[in-house]
This record gives sequence, structure tokens and C-alpha cells, in this order.
Amino acid sequence: MRALAAVLPLLLLIAACSAPQRQAAGPQEQAAASPQGRVSAPGEQAAIRLSAELVSPDDIALRWDGRDPDAAGRVLEFATEPGGPYTILAFLPPEQATFTHPDLIPHTTFHYRLRPYYGRPSAPVEVRLGGGPHQEPEPGWSQPRTIAGGPRGTLPTGSGQAAPAGLKATVTQADGVAFTWTDRSGDEDGFLLENRPAGRAGFRVVAALDPDVNAFGLVTLPEERRAAYRVRAFRYGPPSNVVHRTTGGE
Repeated sequence: MRALAAVLPLLLLIAACSAPQRQAAGPQEQAAASPQGRVSAPGEQAAIRLSAELVSPDDIALRWDGRDPDAAGRVLEFATEPGGPYTILAFLPPEQATFTHPDLIPHTTFHYRLRPYYGRPSAPVEVRLGGGPHQEPEPGWSQPRTIAGGPRGTLPTGSGQAAPAGLKATVTQADGVAFTWTDRSGDEDGFLLENRPAGRAGFRVVAALDPDVNAFGLVTLPEERRAAYRVRAFRYGPPSNVVHRTTGGE
């Protein structure tokens, strides 16, 4: 599992249960997170209603209905206490309506909620990793950071011109890519780095970063040696209803 070191504190993925393979956008259900941003027709948006079912002693299946055509995707979160704190379980594409949380701790109550997120992505860049030579990385190249002296974004995240600009990818080692971009939004909750490995149909979230960050380095997985990348400034929407189930076990 790729560590999402120094990203949003909530991304201590599955801290209360067994760790899956690194896929910050969710496991097998990943698909394209479209740019979105259009204005909904009257009555088109429906409130999301979340439900949960214990399908085995340690697996909880989640389902939801409702739609929000303005959302770029949804964030599924869980907690083991009624009031939180909540941990991000997965970033999901807007068309997805099911998710299974597997291999959970026995005799534990899990609480779940969904939140939409909004914002437009940058133009994508293509990255191909090869045999080198590679540019010597700067110290701390992989840490999320704000490059001093750059312009500070001022635009509302949902506006058409607020997508990050000038995304640049630099191969720094056999499996490392350093990204920089221009922040044009002034009210984001953070940034999402997304990729689409060669042969996959859609983008998935691979890192969630704090507001005002405009540089980050990624250590890639084998299937990401050829991939398209983009970055998205985003804002959260209001949460859905909260549901809970208690696991069984011996």
C-alpha cells in the first residue's frame, strides 16, 4: 500500500481494519471522475440516501441512491464512534452507488456517511517512466508543499476558471514523479491528484492534499509506468445521512 504521507490527516486509510491494496479512489469500483460543474436543472438534484447491510460477520455492504450532477465525485467516510472522528475510506466516481467495506474488526460498530465534492480538474499530462537518466530530485521532493513566490489563487473553486493551471510532471527517479501546478482557487478544501494508468478507462484519486499546496511527488506503482495525471482543487458538500452496523465474529 502506497503511503499517502503528509496528506490530509483523515487519510489514515482503514485505520480500524485490515489494509487493502493502495487505491485511494476505492478498490475495484474505480471509474472516470468527470469534470462536471454544469448547472442543475430545477428538481434534478436528489438528496443522497445511504444504507448499510452486514453481509458477513466482518463485511459491510453500503448502497445509496439520489444524484447530484454537479458533483465531481463522492467521499465515503467511516468512524467507530457516533460523533467521529471520521476517516476517508474511498473517493468514488459520481456514478458509483455501492461499496463493500471488508475484513472488519469483530464486535465493532462502524458509522458511515457520504459527502459530494466539487471542482474542476487541470488539463492532464502524460507520464512515461523509462530507464533514465533521471533529473536529480530536490530534498523533500515527495512532500506536499507550497512553493514560495507563486501566485495565490483567489477564484471560487466551483467557477470555470478555478481549475489548477500549468501542471508539470518531472520524472525524478526510476519510479518517482514530481508534480507542480499553479493554484487559481481561493477557497478550496484541498487538492486531489488523479491518474489514469494506460489501459484504464477513467481517472482515480491517488493522493489528497491540503489547501494551498502546489507541489507534490509520487512514488508510482508498477501499473503506473505509463499514465495520465491531473490535479483538482475541490470543496466538500454536505454529508448524507449517517448509517451504522455492528460486526459479528467469534
